[in-house]
Amino acid sequence: MSVKDTVAALLSEVQKIAKSDTVFGEPIVAGDTTLIPVSKISVGLAAGGSGKGEGSSGIGGGVQVTPIALVSVTNGKVSVHTMDNGNTDIARIINLAPDLIEAITKKLKK
Repeated sequence: MSVKDTVAALLSEVQKIAKSDTVFGEPIVAGDTTLIPVSKISVGLAAGGSGKGEGSSGIGGGVQVTPIALVSVTNGKVSVHTMDNGNTDIARIINLAPDLIEAITKKLKK
């Protein structure tokens, strides 16, 4: 198999792993709360060859899936719970968004 064919086959398999179903996991329902796991996917690939026929090439790669957060939905309220001790800025913004939208909606109704 040529390096080109090997890389194409490897990328085809990586596409199966690196999809939205992997990033956003299967929702877990417990009573009135739904939890959605969120993961980060890292992919690394390397290929090379001398161009001198079969057996003179190599390929390697790896995929890492790291859980980074849980999205919880309870009674229509959405919260993001990060897996580390410090909240990231984006997580804080996402956590504040429902309350901000509710406050703006109340102001507009007045």
